[in-house]
Amino acid sequence: MRTESQYDVLVCGGGAGGIGAAVGAAKAGAKVCLVEKYGFLGGAATTSQVLAYCGIFQQGQEPLKAVSGVAEELLVELKRLGLSGDAHRSETTGNWIVMLDTEVLKLALDRLTQRHGIDVFLHTRCASVTRTGKALEGVTLAGMDGRKRVIAETFIDASGDANLAMLSGVDYRVGNLQGQLQALTMPIRISGVKENTRLNRKMLMALIEEYNRHGQYPIARKDGGIIIPLPISQDYWWMLVDLPLNDLSSHSFTEAEMTGRAMAHDYLKLLRNLPGFEDCYLVSTGPQVGVRETRHPLSRYEMTAEDLLQGRQRDDGIARAAWPIELHAEAGKPVYHSLGGPGYAHIPYDSIRAKGVDNLWYAGRVIGADDEAYGSVRVMGTAFASGEAAGVAAADYSQNSQEVNVPRVQERLRIQGALV
Repeated sequence: MRTESQYDVLVCGGGAGGIGAAVGAAKAGAKVCLVEKYGFLGGAATTSQVLAYCGIFQQGQEPLKAVSGVAEELLVELKRLGLSGDAHRSETTGNWIVMLDTEVLKLALDRLTQRHGIDVFLHTRCASVTRTGKALEGVTLAGMDGRKRVIAETFIDASGDANLAMLSGVDYRVGNLQGQLQALTMPIRISGVKENTRLNRKMLMALIEEYNRHGQYPIARKDGGIIIPLPISQDYWWMLVDLPLNDLSSHSFTEAEMTGRAMAHDYLKLLRNLPGFEDCYLVSTGPQVGVRETRHPLSRYEMTAEDLLQGRQRDDGIARAAWPIELHAEAGKPVYHSLGGPGYAHIPYDSIRAKGVDNLWYAGRVIGADDEAYGSVRVMGTAFASGEAAGVAAADYSQNSQEVNVPRVQERLRIQGALV
C-alpha cells in the first residue's frame, strides 16, 4: 500500500452533494480529492435515472432560484452542451424542476471537476479510515489498482449512505425513528413514441384502474405518476415504479431490483394501449434502483419539520432548502408539505458538521435532519447547496488553523455566488 500526496479536503461520493463540495472547496483554494464508486459522476441522476434536479427553485407561480453557485456553474456547462437547464413545471405536482440528459450530465460533470483541478478517483471506494481522538487522519481507498492511503486535513461525507461517517465510528440511525425507510423508486426511460404524441392522462388513469383489477403489480400512483418527454432525445421519463425497502440487507435490495424490472416491463405493456405509444419500448431502468433513504449519521444540529414549515431564517444559515417536504412512507403514495416563511428555510452550519468528529462535514442527504425535514433537504438541487457549503467550510477550516468561523464561511460562499 502506498501513501498518496496529502490533500486539504477529501470528498467521499460524486453525486450532487459531492460535486458541490469538491468544486466549492477547490474554488476556495483547497487541494481536493473526490472519490466515487461508479465509473461516472452524478449520483442518483446518473446511477438511478432520476433525470430532474429538484430544489434549485422555490415553489410558486414563477421559478425563483434558491440554489446558485456550483449548481449555476453546472447549468451553464449543460447549456454549452446543448441542454437548456431551464425551469420546468411538473404537470402533476406544480413544482419547478430542471430536466436532465444522462450522457450530457456525465460529460458536464467531468469538465467541471477537470476545470477546477480536482483529483477524481472513479471505480474507487473508501474502504477504511484512521482516526485519532476527534479527528480523522486518512482514508484507505480501494480501486482497480489495489489499495492506497490518502491523507487529508478535512473530510466530507457525500456518499448518500453515510459510508464515511460509519467507517469513522459516528453513530447513526437507519430510516426514521421507527426504523422505517422511505420507498425506493425505479424511473424508466421509454422510446419509440410517435412524433407529436400528446399524452392522454385521463386514458392512462383509466388503464391503471383496469390494470389494478387483475394486474400482478397493483399501481399506487393512480394519476399515472410523473411522465415527461426528455430534452434532446424526446424519450419519455416515467416515475411510476415504487418499491418498499424493509432493511438495508443485500437480500432486500436484490429483491427490489428484480421486482422493479419486472414491474417496468409489465407497466410498459399497459402504456402501449395509449395512442402514440403502441410501439414504445424500454430503453433503460438505470444502473441501479433509486434509493431515497438509508443511514442518518449524527450531526451537531438536526433540522426539524418546524424549521421547514416555518421557513426559519438563521444567523448561522449556510444554504437554502426550498423543496417541499416530500415523504414516501408508503410506496407510490408521496405526500407533500409546502414550506413557510419566504419559501425556503436556512440549513444551519451545525447540520453539515459531524457530531464527535471535528474535521468531518456532511453534504447531500446525510446532513442532519429529522424524519420530515429530511424529505426536503435530501433532493439533488439542495444537495448542491449543502455540498458547496461543506466544501467551503472544510477548506476554510484547513486554511485557518482548524478554526470554525461561520460568518467567514458565509462570506466566502457569497463570493462564490452561492445563495445564503
